[in-house]
This record gives sequence, C-alpha cells and structure tokens, in this order.
Amino acid sequence: MKLHGLIAATYTPMREDGSVNLELIPPMINWMIERGAAGFYVCGSTGEGPSLTVEERKAVAEVSVDAVSGRKPVVVQVGSNSLPTASELARHAAEVGADAISAVPPYYFKPGSLQQLVEFLNPICQAAPSLPFYYYNIPKLTGVHFDMVEFLELAGEQLPNLAGIKYSDTDLADFKSCMEVDEDRFDLPFGSDQMLLGALAMGAKGAVGSCYSFAAPLWNRIITAFEAGNNASALKHQSDATRLVRFLAKSPGSFQAMVKQVVFPSLGFDVGSLRPPQPRLTSEQVAEGKARWTEQEFDKLIR
Repeated sequence: MKLHGLIAATYTPMREDGSVNLELIPPMINWMIERGAAGFYVCGSTGEGPSLTVEERKAVAEVSVDAVSGRKPVVVQVGSNSLPTASELARHAAEVGADAISAVPPYYFKPGSLQQLVEFLNPICQAAPSLPFYYYNIPKLTGVHFDMVEFLELAGEQLPNLAGIKYSDTDLADFKSCMEVDEDRFDLPFGSDQMLLGALAMGAKGAVGSCYSFAAPLWNRIITAFEAGNNASALKHQSDATRLVRFLAKSPGSFQAMVKQVVFPSLGFDVGSLRPPQPRLTSEQVAEGKARWTEQEFDKLIR
C-alpha cells in the first residue's frame, strides 16, 4: 500500500458538553472529499486520539470508515501506552473495514532501544495482520527519538505488514534516506504541512496533515504546480500555506484551538473545542481570531 495525495488528519467534533459529536463526521467527510482530500487519518494527534476513551476511538473509527464508504483510504491510529488497548483498537479497525492502521510509540514508559520499540509494535501488527501498518513518528510530541532508517531496516524484518512511516518530523535529509531504504520499499507520507514543497522535492508522493482537513485546495495547488514544473507558482502557494500555518499557530491561541473554534465555524461546521488538557479559546480570543482571519482573507486563500 502507498498513500498518494493529501491525506486529511481528521478533527474529532465535540459537543458543548465535551462529548463526541459522531453525527457531524459524515458531512465533514463528504465535504473534505469534495475539496480534494485523497484519504483520511483518524484518531491521530489532530483527532485527539490520546484524549479519547477506547469506546470513543472505536466509534469515531467506525463512523469514519462508514462515511468514507470505500471512496478513499482510511488509516486508523490505534497507538496507546497500553499494549492491550492498542491491540484491541487494531483488531477493531480491521473489523470495521479500515484500509490501514498506524500507531505512535509508547510515550510514558518509553522504549529504551529500537528492538524494544519493534517488540512493542509487533502484537499491534499481529492483531490486524491483513492491514498495512504505519509507524507514527512524531518525536516532538512523544519524546521518542530513534534513527528511522535503522527502524525501517529492523522493523522491515520483524513486522510483516509494515508499510512505512507517517513521517511527522522536519528532517528532510533523514526523510530522503528513509525513502531509499530497500529500494524504495516503504511508504513515507510526510507530516509537516508547512514543508510540503520540500518533501515533494525529496520525492514524497503523499502527505498526512491537519491542514488538509480544511484547506486542501491550497495545498493541492502546491502539488499541481510542482508536478507541472512551475517552481515559481509552487513557491508562491507554499508561501501562502506557510503564512496560514504561522497565523494559526501564533494568534490568538494554539493552532488546533484556532482551527476548531475559528476556522471550522467559518466553514459551516461547529466542531466544538479541544478536550483538556489542550486549551480552549475564550470568547474574546475567538472574536479576535475571527476578525484577524477575515482581515487577512484566509477564507479566500483556502478555496
């Protein structure tokens, strides 16, 4: 399996009381497909997977797979600090018809070596042996730092269904080295939205990111221009995308809070706020964010 195009890391919609709003997932999925999403990555960092209960994660996965209805690939992130929980979620993903599974490493009691990491991942893979498995490398959040070339070489021998790595890091040289392991055997969807053009230049064919859930048209313009050899246009669109990411990350609150409480409502989806411990914008911050979003005409940029 190889993922191509923009794989939307989906947001989990919440109600005012903090419960998961499953009813909003199908219309959001349809809207994202219409706007150019080439697939979906469910219950990852963007989807607040680590903050959901096991039953909530199962429900979000099932509703998402049903809503996509085979039109695009769906990857379900099943990782957990609890190995039995991760294995249970992997089995469930296979049962409901997901196309692939992915998992973060354990990030509380961290593996002390690559071998320990692979041994932790093995039962998760065995729980869904028919599904491709993507290791979710996001050291900024997990604090788990290993050489990914060495990981692919070791895990490629011990995990039969290893498809590759969801590469959510910014080291493009390492990213390229990973792509060349075993004659391009592995798939490496790139996970830093603000650096997509650099990854394309390194040979990336697919990308997984938060921005592709609400701004896929802008990032698809980067891909189209790059593939046409129009470097000036690709750079222009990447500059716009980087400016958008910087705006959301800088003011007036956190990136994901801005997306959930400012961006999605402007697009017609009341997805609620983030679940604690992630921050929630105050009403004043929401008003400021909306005003600045409109002032800088980002709504036009993402069409």
